[in-house]
Amino acid sequence: MRDRQYPSLPSPHNMSSTTKKYITASSILIAVVAIDQIIKYWVKTNMTLGEHIDITSWFKIAFVENNGFAFGCQLGGKIFLTLFRIVAVSVIGWFIIRQIKQLASMGYIICLSLIMAGAVGNIIDCLFYGKIFTQSTAIDIAQQVSWGQGYGEFLQGRVVDMFYFPLIEWDMPGWAWLYDVPLLPNAYEHCVFFSPVFNFADACISVGVVALILFYHKELSIALKK
Repeated sequence: MRDRQYPSLPSPHNMSSTTKKYITASSILIAVVAIDQIIKYWVKTNMTLGEHIDITSWFKIAFVENNGFAFGCQLGGKIFLTLFRIVAVSVIGWFIIRQIKQLASMGYIICLSLIMAGAVGNIIDCLFYGKIFTQSTAIDIAQQVSWGQGYGEFLQGRVVDMFYFPLIEWDMPGWAWLYDVPLLPNAYEHCVFFSPVFNFADACISVGVVALILFYHKELSIALKK
């Protein structure tokens, strides 16, 4: 009698590893979003727009809002940007699940999870902040209000940023020829090295991307070709 063929099943080791990766990815998502939103809520309800709190000479809490990508970059209209973010997060989530099923390494999954979690943190601002907070101004601290009583519409909330690291500051010399050189600061201009203001979600995205490039670029390249 011919032996009956049964489909191969994952070993207990692989099943356990897969479960750990799902739990790790979910934990990173929950933790990053929670920390990000706690920080943003405190800044939003305790600081006026543009206010600075000096932690050290090179680290400040500076409350700003933006409609763009990480570090205040701009791309298209507000609704387009929010919808783009939602689609991007959905694709990343699908990609993480696919990579876990294909037994990708834990470090690789952590990097992808950090990127997704950071994106979700900023999406929450875009979706809900306009509906639940009053306008932040240079003299008025925002208040949390009932749904629909806020400063904007659904999908049009502004992202809250607060971390500012002016590591090096200097004033350009008064050389007249500096006005004629593209890409260089003008004469007498005050310059700051690393001037972007960002939030915890942006930091997680950046850490995830840099770690992918440095340590998991081969794994990512193979996955994208499949």
